[in-house]
Order: sequence, then C-alpha cells, then structure tokens
Amino acid sequence: MMKVIIAGRPNTGKSTLFNALTGTRDALVHDRPGVTRDTISGIIKDRPYELFDTAGLENAKTGIAADSTNMAVNAIMSADAVLFVVDGRVGLTPMDIEWAKLVHRKTKAPVLLLANKSESLKRVADVHEFLKLGCGSPVLISAEHKRGFDEIYEFLDKIASEKQINTDVSEMPADERLKIAVLGQPNVGKSTFVNRVLGENRQIVKDAPGITRDTVKIPTHFYGRDIVIMDTAGLRRKAGVTDDVETIEKADVIILVVDATKNIENQALGIAARVYDAGKILCVALNKWDLVEPEIRDEKLLKLKHQFTNSFHQIIKPMILAISAETGTGVQNMFKRIYQQWDISTASVPTSLLNRIVEKLVADRQPPMSRLKRAMKIKFARQVGRHPMRVRINVGGASDIPESYTRYLRRGIATALQWEHLPIVIEYEKSENPFD
Repeated sequence: MMKVIIAGRPNTGKSTLFNALTGTRDALVHDRPGVTRDTISGIIKDRPYELFDTAGLENAKTGIAADSTNMAVNAIMSADAVLFVVDGRVGLTPMDIEWAKLVHRKTKAPVLLLANKSESLKRVADVHEFLKLGCGSPVLISAEHKRGFDEIYEFLDKIASEKQINTDVSEMPADERLKIAVLGQPNVGKSTFVNRVLGENRQIVKDAPGITRDTVKIPTHFYGRDIVIMDTAGLRRKAGVTDDVETIEKADVIILVVDATKNIENQALGIAARVYDAGKILCVALNKWDLVEPEIRDEKLLKLKHQFTNSFHQIIKPMILAISAETGTGVQNMFKRIYQQWDISTASVPTSLLNRIVEKLVADRQPPMSRLKRAMKIKFARQVGRHPMRVRINVGGASDIPESYTRYLRRGIATALQWEHLPIVIEYEKSENPFD
C-alpha cells in the first residue's frame, strides 16, 4: 500500500488535513502548536493509500519535541509521497525553509506543497514566496473546508500509476478489522507495548506520565491478522470517564495494561467493570513481569485472578496474562488467546446444542421452588446476542429464579461453550402458555 506522509512545521493544519482526507477525527486538532506527538495513520477515504500524520517538525535536541521530530523524520524517509503543508495566511517562515531542506535530504519521494488555510484569497500571503522551498508552486487548499483536494488526489493517483503500486488492496479495510484498545494508568508501558506490536517506534516512550495525549488508532498486521491497535491516553483519577467509555464502545477487545510490580488499583477494576458492562472482551496484561521476583509470581497471579473473579459476576474466568512489553515475552501468546476468544465470540451457537446443555444442567440440579412454593420450569433456551453473549431462557411457572441458580447456569453454559473468558448475560422470558 502506498505510504503518504503529511509533514511540515507545527500549527499549519496537518491534523485537520489528515482528518479531512481520511474522513475521521482520529488526529487531535488544536490551535496550540505541538499537540500531535505520535505518528497517526489511517486510510485515505475512497483511495487505497495509507496516510500518516506526523508531529510538527521542531528544532529540539532533547525531550518529547525531539522524539516527535525524529519519528516524523523516520516516517518521511520511508514515504512514497509527501504532502508538505505550510500556512497560506502566515506566509513563508524560516522554519518552513529549514524543514523543506530536510525533507529533500531525507527522501527521494515526490513532494506536493500545500498552502493551507487559503479559503480566502484576500487573506493569503504572497504564494510566490513558497517557490523558495523547491517544491514547485503551492496548491491552495483549505483543510477545514475540504477545498482544493482534487489536485491532491491527482498527485497521489499519478504516483501510484507511475510506480505501479497495487491499488487492489488485499488487506482488510480498517473499519472491518479487529479493533483492540490498550488502556491503563499512566506509565504502565502502554506505548512500549504498542511499539512492540507494531515492530517500530511509532509511539513516544518516556518514564513520565501523560506522554500520549489522545487515542491513536493504527492499522497494522500482527501475528497473522489485520487489526487496528488503539493506544490511549493514560487513565487519570481526576479525569471524567466519558473518553474511556467512548473508547471501550469503539473497540472490540480491551487490553488493560497494569504494572505487575505494583498492586492493582481500584481504578483498574473500575475500567474492567466498564468493559464487562459494555460486553467487550477483556485481557489484563501484567506488564513488566520480568521484573517480578520469580518466587512470588505464582502467588501474585493467583491473587489477582481471585480479585477479578470475586469482583465481577459477568465473567467466569478472567483472562490475565503475564507479559513484558520491553522484551516481547508473552505478547504473541496474548494475541493468540485474544484471537481465539474473538472467533468464539463471533460464532452463533446452534439452538439445539444450547438446549441440550441447558437440559443437562437442569437435570443435574433442579431449579429451586419459588417463594410461593411453585415449581420453576425451564423450557427453552436460545442465543439472542453477542458482545455480551446473551442467552434468553423461556420459563414456565414461577419466574423469580434466584441469582445463585442463574450463576449456576451461566457457569455451566460458559464451560460447555468455551465462553469462560467472555461476558455472559442470561435473561428470562415468561412463557405465554396459559396451561403452564
């Protein structure tokens, strides 16, 4: 797939352009420069081209700004095409000149110069000044109003044709891929984990909280599957839960990264509760497991599994796996387990099989009598939903089935169908048969 890089100094509208071309809101947009830190990727709408939004190129030798710039430069070096963005209102700046020279040094890929924020010709600076950048005449665009994009598409289509880049994309579209969100408190190793999956340094890693500012969605291929990995900002105590809930809703699977060298906090349990309530698959990644003393590992893992099992009724057996994002130990096994659970969760269970399972469970342990001493009759069961796995059971006679018996049925069904790691909801439907 053709790799297209958006580059330029900070605050020229690169992230707005990325969102407009991909038809998403994945890139964080703000009037303040330097908001984008990590390299974000997506697919150009109606085109099989992968687009990368890079951090604004800055003069910095150390710190996060330097890391961001280095990542942007690495992306430029691997580009098939570069969209170099300048601010049409401000005009040419010394930083534009400096970074245009860098782009020419680092890549032989064709460069299209875009003078953004040019929706009003009266407010556009002297565009002839931009010829000094050595990228030809600028194309006047407005990323905010999606104007001037035809020349961008023509530029990219011509490159794809000349390079004979395959435009029949065999990869799964990003919106159809398995979406895996990585959640966790600051500084537990989320970005290190994401970089391990990507096989490259796409996310900034620092021993300081708050480096990742927004959810970054990255299509990739890992361990045999096309997926979208979603790196999120670290969970903070004072922050609202709206962003967390939105991320959970958009994802298919949640990987909750915790620091294995520390005790799990109530906030992590709260996130797990939201994941289970949303009916999503949860995998708890015990990161930095290589730093845990070997003699206490078994006890620590067992204690954590008991903590989750006792805290949540929706799940039979929590999926808690030890990994090291730094060394890669356990990461492939984790994804193997996740893929297995996803495949199980997307399949429909034959009604006949489900009823045989329920009939055996009832035969082994009859439902208790109701408060009115009426017999409860479990008659018919069927699967009515996924994510969570939802089973509706038709009952006759009394319908006030106690929670203890529901837990018995949930556990039995989960064990028989390999649903132990999946959230399960059992609901009852009163029979309309007047002879019950």
